[in-house]
Amino acid sequence: MSAKPVILIVDDERNTRDGLARALRGDHEILLAENAQVGLELLKKHAVDLVLTDLRMPGQDGMAFIQAIQTLADPPLVIMLTAYGTIQTAVDAMRHGAYDYLAKPVDLDNLEMVVRRGLESRRLRAENEALRRQLDPRFGMEGIIGNSPAMNSVFEMVRQVAPARSTVMLTGESGTGKERIANVIHRLSPRAAKPFVVVHCASLNPNLLESELFGHEKGSFTGAHERTLGRFERADGGTLFLDEIGEIDASTQIKLLRVLENRNVERVGGAATVEIDVRLIAATNKDLKALVDAGRFREDLYYRLNVVCIELPPLRRRLEDVPLLLTHFLKEFTRENSKTLNGFTPEALKVLTAYAWPGNVRELRNTVERMVVMARGTSLTLGDVPPEVRAGVSAALEPKAVAAAAAAGAESPTLDLASQERSLIVRALQECQGNRSLAARRLGIGRRTLYRKLDEYGIKEDG
Repeated sequence: MSAKPVILIVDDERNTRDGLARALRGDHEILLAENAQVGLELLKKHAVDLVLTDLRMPGQDGMAFIQAIQTLADPPLVIMLTAYGTIQTAVDAMRHGAYDYLAKPVDLDNLEMVVRRGLESRRLRAENEALRRQLDPRFGMEGIIGNSPAMNSVFEMVRQVAPARSTVMLTGESGTGKERIANVIHRLSPRAAKPFVVVHCASLNPNLLESELFGHEKGSFTGAHERTLGRFERADGGTLFLDEIGEIDASTQIKLLRVLENRNVERVGGAATVEIDVRLIAATNKDLKALVDAGRFREDLYYRLNVVCIELPPLRRRLEDVPLLLTHFLKEFTRENSKTLNGFTPEALKVLTAYAWPGNVRELRNTVERMVVMARGTSLTLGDVPPEVRAGVSAALEPKAVAAAAAAGAESPTLDLASQERSLIVRALQECQGNRSLAARRLGIGRRTLYRKLDEYGIKEDG
């Protein structure tokens, strides 16, 4: 939300729009629209917190407008206003996603109370969503997407190790999310309120890396015009993440080992020791044990760093997570680029979920961004999939048919986000043997929301 909550008022009667704006302006930013089409355009351009909309308007009516709002990535709350109020209208509005319903002429005191209550509800919903994304296994933790056995194993280890002060080693290929996992460990630890400091070891030459890690005194080398604290001191009380730890030279390895053993640092050019309290997380995409055997990495430092080792799986070992990742990044980039896309066609999805993703999640994220930016239709088709991804798919996908469809720019019925949501609900009900309360908890939603979704998607008692 902005400093002031943003309210969009949609009504074809100018006097009504102006009157509502006068009543709410001051504590809120106000946007005005004379019909649903203009309202939707404003919603694409502005972060709106709450919509007040008339029911009967020329063109698209208020009920259809509510349904269109619910398809947005982050839909605002909606309050329906109408002079044609009936109990059934209220029920229909709520069923289609409205937060509340008020009859015209509007009692302004009651309106202000409902708006205030609605905005507070939205704030709490945002906080709960943030918490759910940390705990909901469909989203992994802290927004890291994954529900495969390989990622659930990683999440379980993260939960176990986060409260400790032990050093952690993160291993895995480039692009698997090591820095994000390190950040999650920090945020779930008792050190969360203290700094999380990152050093990319491979990007610094040995002399500069030593100064960056341990700091230096004024005059200790050419250009050292003042005392500078190192990353260890800056991370005091918090967490220091050393990425690409296998790239540090022998001299820095010795000094790093001394810091881990004595829990103090000596600045370059200084004689005094500075006590520190830092939790160290290191990461590498190399086989450190092989570097030890080759004499390129100190064995004693290796064992100091490798107290707890968490291996992050490459994406090709958890392809079942690809649909979740595709949906997540599609929402992110359609929102960032102000585009409306229905989803991926089955042909496109088939290729994207079969590709080995050698660049892992980073490559997948970049691919979706490219597809969204370059998309010309209402769905992402096989023709939108980058050629290198199509070429990398195995022969099991009938490459002749794939190539023909790509050349034709195949458009077919989309496997859209709603279809994927329906599939997740059905799967949850099946896994919970029809227990709706348990399914709602597993999905991370309330029971009322689940009941509304069951009705919306026509899902019967047997799933």
